[in-house]
Amino acid sequence: MKRETRTIDATGKPLGRLACEITILLRGKQRSNFVPHLDGGDFVVVKNVDKIKLTGKKMEQKVYYKYSGYPGGLKKKSLAELFRIKPGLVLKKAVFGMLPKNKLRVKMIKCLQYAKN
Repeated sequence: MKRETRTIDATGKPLGRLACEITILLRGKQRSNFVPHLDGGDFVVVKNVDKIKLTGKKMEQKVYYKYSGYPGGLKKKSLAELFRIKPGLVLKKAVFGMLPKNKLRVKMIKCLQYAKN
């Protein structure tokens, strides 16, 4: 299968809808020869990630957790903090959660890249 490189401009698009669009491209569901057990998706480059639209009160209320496995090792960051530091990571986490939970997920997420311009 020949992979194409798709470029998406994220300016003004809601986070969830953009992540859904990217997930379809990464899985290759737009192709006529789609099979769920193969990685036949395209490369996706997202521009202007810092201009994604977030609706509602997600900036204040949504929290990302990270646990080290040790007592007292629970770290949490709000969406506002993470978006200010690395807006691309917010998009990557949203897309990662929408991909199927199997061994292909890590391989597919590597085809996602984001750029400021």
